[in-house]
Amino acid sequence: MSSTASQPATRAQTGPEAAAWTERLRLANINPRTGLATDYLNHFNEAVMLLEMIPDMPECAEDFLTWSPLSYAEHFTASNFKARDLAIEAYEKAEPNVRTQFDHITDTMTSILTAVGSAMREVENDITRVRLAEQATLWVKPLIAACGGIINGGAEADVDTIMAN
Repeated sequence: MSSTASQPATRAQTGPEAAAWTERLRLANINPRTGLATDYLNHFNEAVMLLEMIPDMPECAEDFLTWSPLSYAEHFTASNFKARDLAIEAYEKAEPNVRTQFDHITDTMTSILTAVGSAMREVENDITRVRLAEQATLWVKPLIAACGGIINGGAEADVDTIMAN
């Protein structure tokens, strides 16, 4: 990833077109090097916030169960993000290896959160729901941070290492 991290988010643009594209992304709070926006992480931060409330207020498990996964495009389509169409376009034009890493981590987070939701629906014991919430939080928070690193052009994330902790 380091070889593409300093390149503009688009593969084909050069010259004035690339400079204009970079400026549009920068003004929209989309990383011009990766073509990704941190706003998408709010979708996962919301789920983590709800999970973190469950140990103190087990009834918040019901609130977490209303969370549903959204793809990058679905998130921006449903959001009030002022440059949502640009965010989707930039994502689609992002370097394939950056997008693959990003999608792998967001898919992992989605899998964890949906599995925890399914497990919470199966149990009625608050203690079990609390344990599920605590474990999911321990797994998802580092993945959100890793995703932030990818969005901001950081080093490759090793999901297996993160999940082992």
